[in-house]
Amino acid sequence: MQRRPILFGLLVALVVLVADQASKSVVLAWSASWGAAIKPVAPFVDFAALWNYGISYGLFPQGETGRWVLVAIKVAAAILFAIWLARARSRFEAFALGLLIGGAIGNAVDRVVYGAVFDFVSLHAFGYRWYVFNLADVAVVVGVAMLLYDAFLGGASKSPPSAVPMSPRSGAEREP
Repeated sequence: MQRRPILFGLLVALVVLVADQASKSVVLAWSASWGAAIKPVAPFVDFAALWNYGISYGLFPQGETGRWVLVAIKVAAAILFAIWLARARSRFEAFALGLLIGGAIGNAVDRVVYGAVFDFVSLHAFGYRWYVFNLADVAVVVGVAMLLYDAFLGGASKSPPSAVPMSPRSGAEREP
């Protein structure tokens, strides 16, 4: 039996968590010196220090009770993903689940420490702006995309054909 890649997935989660929290700390400290709400960093990327008190995209801002409900949801999601990770059969699946676990915990840490999630990356092009996000958000989106790929496209190419060819049932096996 192939060794389950749980340690690999947990390592990915730890790397995502550390990178997310480090990037948020650096940008948060740096944002105090900007002198403006937005700091251009490339032709299509700005940094914008924003606090997300809601769910995705800042929707449904939460009060103090909602803050802790969102923390509980993220922790529960991380636990469920960890259970799934314990059953993962491939490094691909473990990587995707590690991204989800690290991203969920990264944003949960923000809610516990600051009361909101710190978002700072703002993409824009041709007069259009995307929502402001952070590294944990990227990890979650990539993790979900990888799991969807694996479920709909990856798994089909990995599963062996059936060992027993399909044969018509005998007359006795048919229902009346």
